[in-house]
Amino acid sequence: MVTEPKVKRAVAFFDGQNLYHSAREAFDRPYPDFDPLKLAKKICEIKGWQLNQVRFYTGIPDKQDKAHWHHFWMAKLASMGKRRIFTFSRPIRNGKEKGIDIRIALDMVRLARHGNYDVGIVFSQDQDLTEAVQEIKEQAFISDKWIKLASAFPDSPISKNKRGINGTDWIRIDSALYTSCLDPNDYRKPGA
Repeated sequence: MVTEPKVKRAVAFFDGQNLYHSAREAFDRPYPDFDPLKLAKKICEIKGWQLNQVRFYTGIPDKQDKAHWHHFWMAKLASMGKRRIFTFSRPIRNGKEKGIDIRIALDMVRLARHGNYDVGIVFSQDQDLTEAVQEIKEQAFISDKWIKLASAFPDSPISKNKRGINGTDWIRIDSALYTSCLDPNDYRKPGA
């Protein structure tokens, strides 16, 4: 019999580009203005989970291609690193981000296998992560380990995508919750 832990250790996995595009659609946010640490802490506080780690993954435009956005992401990632958020980035080439979903999936599976979390919160709606969710659940079943996987995403009446990742609990982020977790720094400005 699998025993549900009293203290549920959580790790938050952020797909930076996916979350930004969802927030832009749902709340008309002009740039990635969310604070991953605040957002993860708030969700964990609401759910009664203990946040142990925040991991952030994003593609970064090439400096020659989009210098403004390259600077933005480099500054935002540097700030996150100072706050002990694990960051992983890959270059965006020809408008496409390659390897981010794979990195998130590998880290989700690896950390679950090593028993680093009881709750994995994925801030994304990317269905490409469904197979990682299935793998984690299968391994937990075989090992008699309790594990919960959740997909957190912006949602509003104008959101087109109303679905979280298949096989996860869906946590809808409304406008009030999102705006309570804004990053006070605007990395679009030089020196931010």
